[in-house]
Amino acid sequence: MGLQGKPSLYSGKKAIRYIVTIDLSDSSMSPDGKKFQRVKWALTEKKPLALDFLVSWDPLDNSEQPSIQSYYSKYVVKECRFQVNSNVSRDLLCPVLKSDELHGKEGTSCSASEVFEWLGAISNEINCNNESNSFISSFCCPEPSILVEQAHVCTVTGFITPTKIQKLVKQLREYFNEPKLSQWVSIMVHGFADSPVSWRETEHGYFKGGENLYSFVIFNNEDYWLQMAVGTYDGCPP
Repeated sequence: MGLQGKPSLYSGKKAIRYIVTIDLSDSSMSPDGKKFQRVKWALTEKKPLALDFLVSWDPLDNSEQPSIQSYYSKYVVKECRFQVNSNVSRDLLCPVLKSDELHGKEGTSCSASEVFEWLGAISNEINCNNESNSFISSFCCPEPSILVEQAHVCTVTGFITPTKIQKLVKQLREYFNEPKLSQWVSIMVHGFADSPVSWRETEHGYFKGGENLYSFVIFNNEDYWLQMAVGTYDGCPP
């Protein structure tokens, strides 16, 4: 491409993949600068590339804002709306959690790792009412557990910005402002499997699954558990 890069951490002994980083906030990337012109030449003449981008923004205030399409009128732009799927599970076995027992306690509470796996199963509508000797699936709700009358699971798919996630977390915390029967709620966030970067802008080594996610378990006493996960070919979360 004519741009300086470094070999991917996951390309093996013979590098076949390189990582090129372009910092648009760098002062040398002004339209009149040599670096900007070099990048423009590389992407438009040296190695012309046609790419699809997902673009989103968060307004600084509640005033009316122009649409994103107005900024990209010279390009083919379409609006991608969030896909929302909501369902209520009834008579569901849920793990017993205690905020001060992160690793769980036999006969008293489940561990963070157990509930993390259970949340993944529930969010994918996997039946957890299985026997340990079941041929189809041996996964079941960790013990101890309680039977809840109903549990609400909402899945939102799309390009969700960190600001929107922060607002969701705040709303979940405020859920306990009034007395509730439930003792905890959870939010799980999945990044794109083929994202080039993950935690702290480190390279995301997409191999098979491309795991790139985290979850909050928020308790009614203001405590919370934060769990982060990535795939085998990836740097560890901070």
